[in-house]
Amino acid sequence: MAKAYLQVTLKINNSDKGAVSGIFDKFRDSFIDQIKGATSIELLIGDGYIQLLHVFDTVEDAHAFLSTELYNNNILFALKSLMVDTPQVSIYAVL
Repeated sequence: MAKAYLQVTLKINNSDKGAVSGIFDKFRDSFIDQIKGATSIELLIGDGYIQLLHVFDTVEDAHAFLSTELYNNNILFALKSLMVDTPQVSIYAVL
């Protein structure tokens, strides 16, 4: 079975890491339960940034997620005030 990773990197202030973690916890189950092909998600926290690593069954599922209401109207909206810059989005296929 094919697998794909969607990586979203956000620059944030280090003081906002707790708030980002709370938003992640709020939407984690919705992501797994509602999004086609979603299998897992991890929050990686670095110095001045966070990465959300989403795992999907296919690259097409990863691309489709970026057009969902959950991503655009819920998750990004909740993170908007914490972002220092525009999110960096990358999709990777596992061969």
